[in-house]
Amino acid sequence: FKQKTAYEIRLSLVGSEMCIRDREMLALGVARTGAGLTPSFAIAAVAPREVGTIAHALEQMHTRLRAFVDDRTRMLAAISHDLRTPLTRLRLRAEAIPDPEERAKAFTDIDEMERMITETLAFARADALETKPERFDLAALVQTLVDDRSDLGAALRYEGPASLVIEGRPGALKRALANLVDNALAYGVRAEVRLGRDMHSVTVVVSDEGPGIPESELAKVFAPFYRLEASRSRRTGGTGLGLAVARDIARAHGGDVVLANRAGKGLAATLTLPLPS
Repeated sequence: FKQKTAYEIRLSLVGSEMCIRDREMLALGVARTGAGLTPSFAIAAVAPREVGTIAHALEQMHTRLRAFVDDRTRMLAAISHDLRTPLTRLRLRAEAIPDPEERAKAFTDIDEMERMITETLAFARADALETKPERFDLAALVQTLVDDRSDLGAALRYEGPASLVIEGRPGALKRALANLVDNALAYGVRAEVRLGRDMHSVTVVVSDEGPGIPESELAKVFAPFYRLEASRSRRTGGTGLGLAVARDIARAHGGDVVLANRAGKGLAATLTLPLPS
């Protein structure tokens, strides 16, 4: 066998390192796509042809997915308008009901329908995909949620850092966290929000002192419109979409929401978000 020169060995090593970097760049691009972030499939001009082909295919796939989401969002916006028009007519007709009790019942039903339409469209749109990701202070966002509800008399406290900057969609994440916090306050009376992070992820734990959820129901409550108890949901004005929306937004960021009963009494909802590698 021909013995390689030192120059040829160095070229081989450099080529191997570039190939590894190209594969890492592709993997990072796929991970960012899965997390709902803007990906980059830029690779070296001298990368192997098959690597360039894969990068081009992934970029095209992301473009098609983005176009599909945009089309779906526009379609659902039109549906939202079309559904609210007949509801407005129903509200006007309900005002003509002579019996005050029946009129109040009609308005209650209409209000519930409007709330269900709003929350259903928010869930179907996947709010996390509506805006571009940006860097923002998650700790400040969480503290604002806690302060706003505390000012209204809620027994709620925050535990965590004063500042924690991440990349994501602040509007969508605020909606997800608000759903978890409001759910805890509705059924748990008192609640606590703890924010933390490690090398790989950020976690927001919303815990309460309520009755918890039967173990067999912990996964089921994420299903849209699923209710543990109809009277309980109606009493609090819920539609059974809050947890579904929260998990949908978290997963659009590459994270998740899980529920677990606390030792003793109460429920803990943990929202996890991955940090960039």
